Amino acid sequence: MKILVINAGSSSLKYQLLDPDTKEVLAKGLCERIGIDGHLKHTPTGKDVFDADVDLPDHEVAIQEVLNILQHNHYGVIQSMDEIDAVGHRVVHGGEEFTHSVVIDRKVMKGIKECIPLAPLHNPANLVGIEACQDVMPGKPMVAVFDTAFHQTMPPKAFIYAVPYRWYTENKVRRYGFHGTSHQYVSQRAAEMLGRPIEELRIVTCHLGNGASTCSVKFGQSVDTSMGFTPQDGLPMGTRSGAIDAAITEYIADQRGYSGKRVENVLNKESGVLGISGVSSDFRDLEAAAAEGNERAQLAIDNFCYKVTKRIGSSAAAMGGVDAVVFTAGVGENSATLRAKIMEGLEFLGLKLDPEKNDVRGKERIISTDDSPNAILLVPTNEELMIALDTARLVREAELNGAL
Repeated sequence: MKILVINAGSSSLKYQLLDPDTKEVLAKGLCERIGIDGHLKHTPTGKDVFDADVDLPDHEVAIQEVLNILQHNHYGVIQSMDEIDAVGHRVVHGGEEFTHSVVIDRKVMKGIKECIPLAPLHNPANLVGIEACQDVMPGKPMVAVFDTAFHQTMPPKAFIYAVPYRWYTENKVRRYGFHGTSHQYVSQRAAEMLGRPIEELRIVTCHLGNGASTCSVKFGQSVDTSMGFTPQDGLPMGTRSGAIDAAITEYIADQRGYSGKRVENVLNKESGVLGISGVSSDFRDLEAAAAEGNERAQLAIDNFCYKVTKRIGSSAAAMGGVDAVVFTAGVGENSATLRAKIMEGLEFLGLKLDPEKNDVRGKERIISTDDSPNAILLVPTNEELMIALDTARLVREAELNGAL
């Protein structure tokens, strides 16, 4: 079985063609500057890379170019489009309606559209990607996999905000959480690495990159997460502030003469570790600057690690204990220094990091000491594989039930 995974942005489109049974990536690529001029980078496994400007006036053309390159005599990995069994689409927001991945039909499209006010920058682009695929690949089974779905198992006490309840019932204001596909994948993989059923494990997953969030995965289900109504909540990130006192927004608007939109833009694009350091939103740059004595870069790192450490502690409290902590995503997978700093002081939870095992980048590994009561793991995330697995499962179920 071959699954095409699509992650559509407003002017970009990432894709992978995978075999979910063997977990093999046959090809992957990125269409950029859609609607502007266009660029396509296509990387087929075991073949030459195609990297060139291509006219991409819209997403439908971009999808067609992807299909063309996948079937190309030199750069291709399939003979015809018939070899693609289904398409899995990443969709950022599914609100409360979508608690799991679903086969896309008219009702699902309507539901995704109804969630646009909750994710105005992402859901429209995701819809465009789906519609473009439907136009170019009519009749091909398609599945929507939602970033928010994994967190729909959170109990009300975890997702409700202490605001007028009608804001929740009438305006859908609640904690939704994001990075769900990543948290689900790495928690399942961690359980496999530990050789234990996920149904008996309490796992804190730390997705740490330019966007960052933690998740409390109790017996295989998300019971709490750091991101909230939007990805703005929770941990400080590359350019996002994370959780702050809500009164700051009005105070700064008055003090600096900013509009509400301007304050929101600053909190999303000029804050986080970039805002503290004044150096960069990239942790590699921050570590280099801190090593050269830049105090603000060091402060940004210290603040970030401190907040992650606190979230691990609060996650343990939410689950009544912790059996494993998992690091993933760009920072979590690649910075041994930050992992070590985050784990400082957490020995009281039975979490002992092994410095030698921790000296690794981007490889699956248990990095706790042999005598650590609980485990610390590094698990590279693979959201595309998770989407492909969900897509294959749902399509096979639908075919068995005669729904396709």
